[in-house]
Amino acid sequence: MKKREKNENSSIFKGTDRKNKPVVGEEVTPKTIRHIERPVKLPFLTDLDEGSEQYGSAEDMQDKWGLSEKQATLGGVRKRKILSFAIAFAAFILLIVGVFYILPRVLPGLFEDTNIELFVKPVINYDYNDEDYRVVTESTVAIMTAPDPGSVRIAEVLYNEPVKFVGDSDNGYCKIKTRDGIIGYVKASTLIKDMNSIEPDVHQFKLIVSDPSKNVMTHASNGTLIKKVMMNTVLYADIKREGVYQVALPGGDKGWIGSSGVIELSPRAETEEVSSRYFVSSVLTFVNSKYIENGMSINGASVNGVVYVCAEINGIQIPRTMEGQSKAGTEVIPEPDAVTGQIMIDQILPGDILFLSNPKKAPGDKEIYEMAVCTDTGTLFMLSPARTTVRLRNFQSGDDICDRIITIRRVFSSKVVN
Repeated sequence: MKKREKNENSSIFKGTDRKNKPVVGEEVTPKTIRHIERPVKLPFLTDLDEGSEQYGSAEDMQDKWGLSEKQATLGGVRKRKILSFAIAFAAFILLIVGVFYILPRVLPGLFEDTNIELFVKPVINYDYNDEDYRVVTESTVAIMTAPDPGSVRIAEVLYNEPVKFVGDSDNGYCKIKTRDGIIGYVKASTLIKDMNSIEPDVHQFKLIVSDPSKNVMTHASNGTLIKKVMMNTVLYADIKREGVYQVALPGGDKGWIGSSGVIELSPRAETEEVSSRYFVSSVLTFVNSKYIENGMSINGASVNGVVYVCAEINGIQIPRTMEGQSKAGTEVIPEPDAVTGQIMIDQILPGDILFLSNPKKAPGDKEIYEMAVCTDTGTLFMLSPARTTVRLRNFQSGDDICDRIITIRRVFSSKVVN
């Protein structure tokens, strides 16, 4: 079987072998290389006129195709590609420079006197360019009657609040004046001269803290605490993201604060007045806070301090002091009961502020001793009898509180203001 297959296979290539093998005695023609300069004359081209081009002859690229020597070579094509790429790259660079560098500098000048908002140069008015201005760097700072920590507390100022420097004093204190005219002494270390954090026109947003307190952090998430700021603290922001703002801090630092519990306004806007129920709601957040004379934060509060910050965040500007608040708003004079002659307490509405005399007063004494806020019919937010906390107290017609009322002031409307 194997022998047969071998014979069959050998017969397949028999003809081929004969052709490839030279015949014995036959002269072998040596193989040569065909050159371009030696054109090949083919029989079917013999009818061409003499002098015409022959098959295989070299062509003149300039005369035949209009190509120069450089264009007719591969090296020239490669150089042209590099040159084209270089031109395209240079054009791209010029385009980038023109769009991002030249145009932003040229176009505003061309459209300077037009009303096109894109090219209107913002006007910056500096409110605190006087060298006497300072800004507060602590959450709250007590204003004292003298440069002594044992003197009487007149009021407090809040973080990032501008004050005017009046003069230096002893014991590390300096004399200042608040925007509402209170003059007293504060620790000099709690003030700095850099006012950029409070200049409205250099920022995008004005934020007013409406919660009892808010934390300012180093980062938008998982940061560390920079400062705990109190209700009615005013901050300015330039960046707003989902749920957070980046705020400017005294001294040029930046921090992040959550958007809940803050009121966002344009830089020069003021809070709009709302109804008395919002004012009462703000007051109630201070219930059972520690009492501090003329204090106005969750860390230590007085009734007049609470009224000041709660009125401000709800759209009513009011003095910080109890004496000043006793003249704010409009006076309410409740009518006495026709039978008993006692004050009808249902005429005292939530949000009304009561100014009371000393419970041990002499007959006819009209000096204001303390104050209270009506939070509901028959309920007052006021100082505890032990003078340790501010809390709620119930009262009714005929109580000693009714006999102590000197004046009632209404600063908020009971209707919602749209």
